[in-house]
Amino acid sequence: MSQSYYSQDVSAAVSSLEEASYQSYLQAAGEALENLKTQANEKSLPLLGLPEKTADLEAIEPIAERFCENFDDVIILGTGGSSLGGQTICELAPPESSANPRLHFMDNIDPDSFDRLFKAITPERTGFIVISKSGGTAETLTQFLYCLDVFRDQLDEANLKNHFVAITEPGDRALRRLAEKWQLEIIDHDPGIGGRYSALSVVSLLPALIAGVDAYHIREGAAAVLSQALSANSAEDCAPAIGAVLNFGLAKEKNINTTVMMPYLDRLASFGLWYRQLWAESLGKDGQGTTPVRALGTVDQHSQLQLYLDGPRDKVFTLLLADQANTGGVIPADLAADPDLAFIADKRMGDLMAAEQKATAATLIRKACPTRLINIKALDEQTLGALLMHFMLETIIAADLLGVNAFDQPAVEEGKILAKQYLAGELSE
Repeated sequence: MSQSYYSQDVSAAVSSLEEASYQSYLQAAGEALENLKTQANEKSLPLLGLPEKTADLEAIEPIAERFCENFDDVIILGTGGSSLGGQTICELAPPESSANPRLHFMDNIDPDSFDRLFKAITPERTGFIVISKSGGTAETLTQFLYCLDVFRDQLDEANLKNHFVAITEPGDRALRRLAEKWQLEIIDHDPGIGGRYSALSVVSLLPALIAGVDAYHIREGAAAVLSQALSANSAEDCAPAIGAVLNFGLAKEKNINTTVMMPYLDRLASFGLWYRQLWAESLGKDGQGTTPVRALGTVDQHSQLQLYLDGPRDKVFTLLLADQANTGGVIPADLAADPDLAFIADKRMGDLMAAEQKATAATLIRKACPTRLINIKALDEQTLGALLMHFMLETIIAADLLGVNAFDQPAVEEGKILAKQYLAGELSE
């Protein structure tokens, strides 16, 4: 199954499924795909309208330009979907230059991390983007209030508003009230786009623009995948649907309840974390779902591969591979004169990476581990946009197959309520 920006090979994974079962799962996925087409036609799922939009990007470009002109550092406050999409896309940023600020994604509430960061920045040259879809995320509001307090003591209060931008839903909510009180610029978060599905929205693309990433090309790649999915005659013609069927079928028939995402590029390290949240929070409901694991090649060949190859047969693998042969520096033969180094003499670092990718894939397949291969020629904005859209569609279709709502997260709400009650002293140990 091919796309213009990537290709997907599931032959070594679907062979584990009975043909009749596989075809029945494809038929069910076809019905899920028809649901998506209906939602696209009715414009009832805003996510599907994002790839073609440009007005929202044009509206935030002046903000990005202002941040680039005025700040050396930009701190993004937010957690989960308010942070991971931006982190993923900003890994494509060009090498650091004076034209683009340093970005700091602060997605936790460890006080030490903030203390260390504040010692390394200049308040006058630092901007903040505060992101909370609901406007009530306890961690993000705490981050915001702490940063606001620190910076109002170091900046002229009248100028403080120029250092902060808030992104939140319209309506009466805490973050919006605070932003209005301090006269901060506010960008509306689309209420119909959940946090973990916001990678193609201004939530992630404002930081991307500041980092020097082409946000329009991100959406262009996403649009290509979405267009192909919505024009597919059947699930068999739709790469995301096949991916959903693969995961669903292996879990149902083979009790394979762990899905390992293993990209072979450092710039996709955050992509693995983004995928982990998307898959886990969307599907883990009512006793359903599979557990996503993020690995990174070649690093985790030296920490996880032994388990993958010789441990429990409860995993399906997605290797995200890039054509890296003939890239990187040449290893001179005179430095690799030792007989044990002959394999790398006059070769490039990328040649070793290419060989490692092939070797891992071949070993997993020979061990009969269900393995999907996704190949890209190069990692650029269009390709990343395509991958983001692929896995969002795959997740939505998988949720349909499982019979769960892909867009809510009811189980975590109890923990949020309890945390506030403990902090307020309303509960004891």
